[in-house]
Amino acid sequence: MNQKTLTLHLVSEATGQTLDSVARACIAQFPNTEIRLRHWNLIRSRLQLRRVLRHIALDRGPVMSSLTDPALQADMEAGCASMQVRLLDVLDSAVTFLSEETGEEATRHPGGQYIMDENYYQRIEAMHYVLAHDDGQETNELNEADVVLVGVSRVSKTPTCFYLANRGIKAANVPLVMGIEPPKALFTIKRPVIGLTIDPETLIEIRRTRLSQMIPSGRLRDPAADYAYIDLEKVQEELRWARRLCRHHNWPVIDVTRRSIEETSASILDLIETPGYVGTT
Repeated sequence: MNQKTLTLHLVSEATGQTLDSVARACIAQFPNTEIRLRHWNLIRSRLQLRRVLRHIALDRGPVMSSLTDPALQADMEAGCASMQVRLLDVLDSAVTFLSEETGEEATRHPGGQYIMDENYYQRIEAMHYVLAHDDGQETNELNEADVVLVGVSRVSKTPTCFYLANRGIKAANVPLVMGIEPPKALFTIKRPVIGLTIDPETLIEIRRTRLSQMIPSGRLRDPAADYAYIDLEKVQEELRWARRLCRHHNWPVIDVTRRSIEETSASILDLIETPGYVGTT
């Protein structure tokens, strides 16, 4: 079966992040079509929009827009209509809906979600916290975290913490190493502690890739330690030990085997936002 191809133009007056997320979520539902995205961001004048429309005419394809300025919206509609190109305004129906519900007229302010308000500075602070408390650093400050992630090496603790920081969550992570006592602070803090685990075979593949990146020549630093790092029996034992530790301290465990970072983070947010949840014994 020949795969169809399609150019999808994304026209935004801000960074285009929202529009890109919506488009990619929709594209995932159409595996038999190759959809190529063309991004047109920070479009805030009629001159800029005319340039975009000229490019769309040269590389024809449907348009998804998140423009909020009424004049630019009207020009976009007219331009697409003249080219007989389909146009979807992804924000207009939602803005109209909320305007009707609130009784307030929308301000139509470009990039309104990106203002440098308290939430913005909270995300910056969370990012600094993650950097300072990655991989078991500064465990004496774990009580300042919103959540602490634990798990064996290469279960995506660090990238998950950075994703959470972008949501304004201060996340620390502490590695669990079999044979080494975890930091005492883990057992005394009154902050949520959540374990991450993974399928042994999947973990071995991730670790193999990591080893090959660290040792491009193929020579092992410590043959015994490196073989144990990717030995199936050793890895299974390591994961069982980590699970027992979490169970002993009543720390919930999330299996990340078939989860994206975004899905893992969503599960973490569900846990820590549950009323009454503390996360430690």
